[in-house]
Amino acid sequence: MPPDPSELNHRELALLRAVASGRAEITCSSEPDLFFDGLACCDQACARTLATRGFIAPARSGEPWERVPAALTPAGEALLLPRTAAA
Repeated sequence: MPPDPSELNHRELALLRAVASGRAEITCSSEPDLFFDGLACCDQACARTLATRGFIAPARSGEPWERVPAALTPAGEALLLPRTAAA
């Protein structure tokens, strides 16, 4: 069963949408930092939560602390899919 978007707050969902836009970078580390348009995300704790929960990840491997493109994981993508009401 895919994750339920109601489990996330508005800021977490906004960060997922921003990553989906292709403008995000993430550092290759166990505690990743997130950047948008070259600027540090204002809520690194939220960004790290999304990474720890497996919703965002580096799009490719890199050296420790290198910034690489950020991408949604399949679980992150599922959170942004429109929900259909059960019939």
